[in-house]
Amino acid sequence: MAPPLSRRTLFQAAALTATATAVSAAATGRAVAAPPAPAAPTGASGVPAAWTVRPFGLEDVTLGPGVFAGKRQLMLDHARGYDVHRLLQVFRANAGLSTRGAVAPGGWEGLDGEANGNLRGHYTGHFLTMLAQAYRGTGEQVFADRIATVVGALTEVREALRRDPAVLSVEGRFGRAAENVRGSYRYVDLPAAVLADAPALTLSAWVRPAHDAAWARIFDFGDDTTRYLYLAARNANGVPRFAVTASGPGGEQGLDGTAPLPVGEWSHLAVTLADGTGTLYVDGAAVARSTGITLTPAALGTLADHWLGRSHFPADPVFAGAFEDVNVYARALTAAEVAGLRSRRAADTPAGRGDLASYAFDETAGARFADASGRGLDATLRRTWGAPSHPGFLAAYPETQFIELESMTRSDYTRVWAPYYTAHKILRGLLDAYLATDDGRALDLASGMCDWMHARLSVLPAATLQRMWGLFSSGEFGGVVEAVCDLHAITGRAEHLALAKLFDLDRLIDACAAGTDVLEGLHANQHIPVFTGLVRLYDATGERRYLTAAKNFWGMVVPHRTYAIGGTSSGEFWKARDVIAGTVTDTTAETCCAYNMLKLSRTLFFHEQDPAYMDHYERTLFNQVLGSKQDRPDAEKPLVTYFIGLTPGHVRDYTPKQGTTCCEGTGLESATKYQDSVYFAKADGSALYVNLYSASRLTWTERGVTVTQTTRYPEEQGSTLTVGGGRASFALLLRVPSWATAGFRVTVNGRAVPGTPVPGRYFEVARTWRDGDTVRISVPFRLRVERTLDDPTLQALFYGPVNLVARRPGPDAVRLGLYRNAGLSGDLLPSLTPVPDRPLHYTLDGIELAPFAEGTEDPTHAYVRRSEPRVIFGTSDSGVANPVRSDGTTLLDEIWAGAPFRAEGALVARVRSTVAAWVSEGLLSRADGDKVVSTAQKASYAR
Repeated sequence: MAPPLSRRTLFQAAALTATATAVSAAATGRAVAAPPAPAAPTGASGVPAAWTVRPFGLEDVTLGPGVFAGKRQLMLDHARGYDVHRLLQVFRANAGLSTRGAVAPGGWEGLDGEANGNLRGHYTGHFLTMLAQAYRGTGEQVFADRIATVVGALTEVREALRRDPAVLSVEGRFGRAAENVRGSYRYVDLPAAVLADAPALTLSAWVRPAHDAAWARIFDFGDDTTRYLYLAARNANGVPRFAVTASGPGGEQGLDGTAPLPVGEWSHLAVTLADGTGTLYVDGAAVARSTGITLTPAALGTLADHWLGRSHFPADPVFAGAFEDVNVYARALTAAEVAGLRSRRAADTPAGRGDLASYAFDETAGARFADASGRGLDATLRRTWGAPSHPGFLAAYPETQFIELESMTRSDYTRVWAPYYTAHKILRGLLDAYLATDDGRALDLASGMCDWMHARLSVLPAATLQRMWGLFSSGEFGGVVEAVCDLHAITGRAEHLALAKLFDLDRLIDACAAGTDVLEGLHANQHIPVFTGLVRLYDATGERRYLTAAKNFWGMVVPHRTYAIGGTSSGEFWKARDVIAGTVTDTTAETCCAYNMLKLSRTLFFHEQDPAYMDHYERTLFNQVLGSKQDRPDAEKPLVTYFIGLTPGHVRDYTPKQGTTCCEGTGLESATKYQDSVYFAKADGSALYVNLYSASRLTWTERGVTVTQTTRYPEEQGSTLTVGGGRASFALLLRVPSWATAGFRVTVNGRAVPGTPVPGRYFEVARTWRDGDTVRISVPFRLRVERTLDDPTLQALFYGPVNLVARRPGPDAVRLGLYRNAGLSGDLLPSLTPVPDRPLHYTLDGIELAPFAEGTEDPTHAYVRRSEPRVIFGTSDSGVANPVRSDGTTLLDEIWAGAPFRAEGALVARVRSTVAAWVSEGLLSRADGDKVVSTAQKASYAR
């Protein structure tokens, strides 16, 4: 087993000190193709042995002024200001701890959110990761302090879950009271002898409801859902109800109140039964009476359960609120006696304490409530779900979702919603907190969670695991494998690596390893992070099928299921391969998918430096990821999209669904790690990859240098790198974007670097660098179109890396003609008119074109319909209709596919040969062909 990695070396990769290859001081340049993939690992030295390049830590790369710094600042302000105690509310509630008056965020983080809040806790993990990234990226103590608050609270939560439940003592009506906060799933269990076959009965209780849920029980004494009596705080109509039955709901003899109990206020309820008459009292006044209540405790006989706050009907909620002065009498109190209970404790009234049971609930510790009736029937505080199966359990809800998943045969997220996905988010947040602050409590919590998961999963049959992980949504486990492998790299414990392998979904891994595309119909975001985890499993085990499956999977998504902005998925699912236009809806491009595809691309690049990974990274980062964050501050919400609809005129929704969604969670993370892939280093320290052109400053401690990148890219078509520090010999590997067909020029200290940069590769500049050396990179942009794979007339406009969107309301598609003034280079930009003082903004036919990355609420068209009805060259109209082939290719498409043209003569020659071919195929008349050639000869062209 490889030795465990230190906190810093795991991801910050700051311990590599291998000697760089000596190179001459003279700069040389050459195109560099992707090297072959490395062999399986044999150990670890700073980073996984399989990594041939390594990343820098967020603390090593500082963002300079520009669009990334601006967007990040908005998120940092949100991170500073949001009350983390709101996030901790659901955890504290689950543990039965005081929630300190905090209100849960709501949405997916609250019990009233989608699927009953079955995903709560996930957002706290995302938020913790954001805080960790913010601290590493800025060094601001406020973020470390907030991390410490969250980790400290979660430590208290786990400790509380390990113990028997303890009373939460609060101020009551007369003294102290016992509260069960909403989400604690706690109730009070009374001894079986409490009713003692009494022929008459009074139930009396002071309660302070904390929620208006229907059917939450104050009392519920019974066997099951057939034989019972209960007093509910609210029935379906919102008023108190008492009922007794020996034959189920259809046989209930009941009493209903007339008004709801006020939430957050103390109310006194009492029920009296005697001689066939039942009376329901609220605050000392009779609100319902029936002479048809013939059933008594004696008639029901001995009952199995006697509960305060819990129902025998599993779907009913647990009572959320406080109890005080609960009494049970073996007689029917008089109206005067009941009225007396309204102002004083029972012991101080003529009614006295209950002779069957009497609980003041003034205990301030422990789980036992003393019975003052003289019968010694002390009650016990319990959880509805018992206790965690392992001391490492940590969650914002009971362990029941994990238990139920093991027997599920079909998905139902209203019952079980991706519990291991939520566990992953919490685990990842704790790991990131540890890596950022070295807080051992965070590591202990993370390790304990994995110990618990291993104990739970390792005893299940393999067939059960395969069934679980194959379930849509319920069986989703996110990036838990990656996180567990990262933990294993720290702890070196064999059970942690064994746990990671327990999540193998063999049929998916084997299909992708064999190159068989089985993605159609799968939930996209459920599966993308699986493959990042497989790469990390390859790092830990050397099993080649993991890496092969991940590489093949990436190739099934890019470009075959990728939209122009870099996103993937339609309605959260993948459709058929190469169907892009046919899948465009209002619910395309789930933002989580973009986040996870970037993580996978980056992780694969660590093994094989295929420039396509970074081309995709740039496309997605500069378009969907930037555009998913709205450009305005908000203290309460991160303002991040869920879906990005690509239909005509779509308006982005930055407050999606009910809030605190998965995409808002990954949005927290994305906006605080924009700099994580700008630079990588070769594992031996011999080269520095410059993957992205973004204003930033790298501190390369191992080589004793800094690299400052000064640029306004993509507003500026290039970048300047300045080397600082001492002398150091290494190669700069500059990414030449695949779209950079208009040239890529590099100078060092003003002198051109020889060599031929090739689009879609890296360009090497190797020398001994000195303080002050300056590298200037020029990357001319061209306006180009990208056609969807299944409909060539549906196109996206790109200027360099920037997707230009048309801003106009829908639902009709914007139609644009771009060839009218195209340059000899093939650049379509001359057909557009720049907007003064607004970089990257243009107009065409009165339609504004703007960068997708701008987080506005303007109606946008990420795709436009290409409309070139007539053949026009250099604004000269031939008057000839632009013919179209059956596959959608037009005459002008075929002519301009030959660009760039060195001179007008080359373009005219291309026009002449293309026209001749179309005439011979009967697609164009000879007379019209002559007009086309003549117009091309006479036209004037932009260069």
